[in-house]
Amino acid sequence: MDSGMSEAMPVTSRGALPEEAQIYRSIGPFDAQTVPKGLLGKHDLKPGAWARLCVTKGSVSFVWDDPQGGIELLTAGMEIIVPPCIPHHLELSGLLEFTIHFAR
Repeated sequence: MDSGMSEAMPVTSRGALPEEAQIYRSIGPFDAQTVPKGLLGKHDLKPGAWARLCVTKGSVSFVWDDPQGGIELLTAGMEIIVPPCIPHHLELSGLLEFTIHFAR
């Protein structure tokens, strides 16, 4: 996938972004004051939609709300791939910045 984004350390505990996936929308950058409230509550992506959350400053806790569960602490320079239909939410603290790229 040609994203034009700098390389980051991926965390892919629920799957890798399909090679044919193309970014169709990006949102952010967000900080603790500008993050959409919906990202802090349990939510998931529509079927066929993937997300790539990239942390550029500070840290973000990514919480998997599926039966497998788990928390990924993402720090600056890390990213996580989020597959479709898997519930999750974010937990924030301190100074941080992140962007989300959506692909299908």
